[in-house]
Amino acid sequence: MRPASTALLATLLAACAGASGDSATPLAAAGDTASTTFHAPMDGEVHLANIRQLTFGGNNAEGYFSADGTRLIFQRQDSVASGCDQQYVMNIDGSGMRRVSNGNGRTTCGYFIQADQRIIYASTQAHDPACPAPPDRSLGYVWPLGHLELYTANPDGSDTRQVTDNGAYNAEATASPDGQRVIFTSTMDGDIDLYTMNVDGTDVRRITTRVGYDGGAFFSPDGSKIVWRAQYPVTAADTADYLDLLGRRMVRPSALELWVANADGSEARQVTDIGGANFAPFFTPDGQRIIFSSNHASPDGRTFELFMVNVDGSGLERVTFSNDFNSFPMFSPDGTKLVFASNRHGSEPRETNLFIADWKD
Repeated sequence: MRPASTALLATLLAACAGASGDSATPLAAAGDTASTTFHAPMDGEVHLANIRQLTFGGNNAEGYFSADGTRLIFQRQDSVASGCDQQYVMNIDGSGMRRVSNGNGRTTCGYFIQADQRIIYASTQAHDPACPAPPDRSLGYVWPLGHLELYTANPDGSDTRQVTDNGAYNAEATASPDGQRVIFTSTMDGDIDLYTMNVDGTDVRRITTRVGYDGGAFFSPDGSKIVWRAQYPVTAADTADYLDLLGRRMVRPSALELWVANADGSEARQVTDIGGANFAPFFTPDGQRIIFSSNHASPDGRTFELFMVNVDGSGLERVTFSNDFNSFPMFSPDGTKLVFASNRHGSEPRETNLFIADWKD
């Protein structure tokens, strides 16, 4: 990863970074009614139409559709400069915004499961209810691998249940199309690997074993494949640095490429080899292409745009052209809409909001 991109990714990318309370609350009265702003696509954004801004202010990211396509779960930090992400749910028109985590610790990576009857997210609350301290930047740009456990809850935030309890980093969870199986990233066996499990935390299976970071995985629409971001050390020095930082619960991302495999981790193969940081992959509705965020085309590494690529690595195509940060894309279940996070139209530097657009093939 290019050093110039570190400030933004420290806020967003590393975040997708016990006791449980049921103190979920509505955000504000303004969240009870739809409040959206329409924006025209940027020149070149031929796949996007009727772009609507759903959030306003702070940092809002990782907006993911419910299985019925009517709601979004996302993480929000009220201030750009401070605070800890919490989980929120809202309707896709921006109405009904409600905090569904209890406000303790830092939460990340929320997702609907079990046919929208439950949600899953990661939280540091079992380790410490306070907001975690930032990582030691004297070591350069590193991501902290915090003490995160996975929790499930009702979509209104009630009936919270902790489903991992191993003191490791457990986060970046998403669900199979039927909502019954979860894929997530964990350090429970010493490395940063992908695992699957039932939504209640049973039948945990490790599906990657190569030394290096594996994370941010999603299932294909038919549930047969997975796509994820990975960084594997190449030289002996790279490996030594990786393992040293891992022992201190940190990782130093320098390059991230996309990989695909069968849902059990078999037949893994690299999709991209374009340099820079490539992350937040999601399959197109037909399962034949992958949409993702990348700074590979940015000379200084500061600009992240959305791109698409065929699952075999061919046919790279740029989707967004706003020359700032665009990431965390997800198609609606019916394939007609795309939700993503972006700095476009922000009221202050590094403000990140959620946008939803009609998708045009």
